[in-house]
Order: sequence, then C-alpha cells, then structure tokens
Amino acid sequence: MEGSAEVPPAAGVDMTTPSVARMYDYFLGGKDNYECDRLAAQEVVRALPTVEGVARANRAFLQRAVRFVAEAGIDQFLDLGTGLPTQGNVHEVARAARPGARVAYVDNDPLVAVHARALVDADDRTAVVQADLREPDEVLDDPQVRALIDFGRPVCVLFVAVLHFVPDERDPAGIVRRFAEAVPPGSHVILSHAAVEERRNVNVGATYRSQSANAALVARTREQVAGLLDGLTILEPGVVPLHEWRPAGGEYVTGAGWTAVARKDR
Repeated sequence: MEGSAEVPPAAGVDMTTPSVARMYDYFLGGKDNYECDRLAAQEVVRALPTVEGVARANRAFLQRAVRFVAEAGIDQFLDLGTGLPTQGNVHEVARAARPGARVAYVDNDPLVAVHARALVDADDRTAVVQADLREPDEVLDDPQVRALIDFGRPVCVLFVAVLHFVPDERDPAGIVRRFAEAVPPGSHVILSHAAVEERRNVNVGATYRSQSANAALVARTREQVAGLLDGLTILEPGVVPLHEWRPAGGEYVTGAGWTAVARKDR
C-alpha cells in the first residue's frame, strides 16, 4: 500500500515509538508515517486483515456524521484526537453545509500538529491545538480553543476512533461527560469505537501492546459504548456498526466498530 516514503522528522517527534495516529494514516494509504509505524501497522494487519477497510469505513462515517450535524445547524466543532489530515477533513465537510463553520483540531501527537497547521495555516476559522483529550480542562482552557469556539452556543464534540485508546482506569466515560458538561443544550457528540464483538479486535489490542505503541487499544461492547454517552440522547439509528449509521450507499461492511451520534438536550 501507499506510505512507503519516509516523511521528514518534525521537532519533538519520536521516530522510534509507533504512533496510533501515524499507524491510522498508514491504514488510510497516507505517507505521514515512519518505519516504526509501518512495521507496527503491518502487525495489526496480520491480526485484523480487514483493518484498512475498517479505517476507510470509519473515515466515511466521520464525514456522514459531520454532514448530518452541520445540516442540523451546528457550525462549531471540537475534534478530539483528530489524527493526521487527509481528504474530507471536518472543516471541509462541515463547510459544505455551513460555510462559516469553525473547527478546533486537538491531538497530542506533535507530527499531527505540524501537518494540520500546514493545512489550515491561513484559515482563521480553524485552530490546531497540541493537547491531550485525557485532560479535558487542559483542552477546554486552551486560549486557541477559547478564542475560536463560543461555548455559549451549541458545539459538536468528536471522539472518532480515539476512546478505544483510553483505558478504563483513565475513565473514558468521565472524559466524555466533562466535555458534555462544557457545552450547552443542542450540542452534539460524534463517536466511533472499536467493537469487542469483532473477536479479532482482542488480538489487535494485544498487537498494539506488543508493538509498544504510544497507546494501547481497548475494544468495548455495544453496551459499554452506549454507556460512554450516558446523559445524552442517542439519535437514530442508535449505536450501530460503522456501515449502518445513516448509510449513503456503497459502505464497506464491517462489524469491527460501533458508531453513534448523540445530542445534549438539557
């Protein structure tokens, strides 16, 4: 697959520890990854041969969900654990429906920050923040986030393919709850998550650990994923596989991930 060319090193980037963001970039056929990422990603492919299709399905879900939320009237997006830029980024999809949409991208990988800033450098309606979603107050208090996002108006908070890298001891439900508390009624949450029901995901989690990646993968059940959205109204069609959330046609069929879009009603 694509992604064989070595990208130049960026300041502060660890080129020896596999990064889950750069591995995801590899699965999508990107070039923003290093040899350590490709070797680790290839081990994941051996554990879950469909992972490249799953990554594309997840990206397609993201785009459908952002379009849905934007068409519902939301024009502010906080994308947590955004990953490396690729085609059909959140601001591009949102602005097709809401031309003035504002997007704050947040990731703790310095390479993500470098590439995302290059993409949106001249765009005063986007911001790229290097911060860790596991520290919600750090994100919410960031000056760039505060300057761009008006927390007095509805916001869409995205947790796309990221909470399965947050172990139970770091309280992923509490992280979602803290961000939900920070936004007003009418706000939305977009979420996708690795499904433990896809039994090979257990092997994928073990592979991430064995490759000493910068985060380990923890697949969860449908009920556990629904629990992450406790207190929010999960919109139709509910918590469903990647290809079943409001399909547009031609979706890659996979049971490897759960998806949901929820709304804060009070």
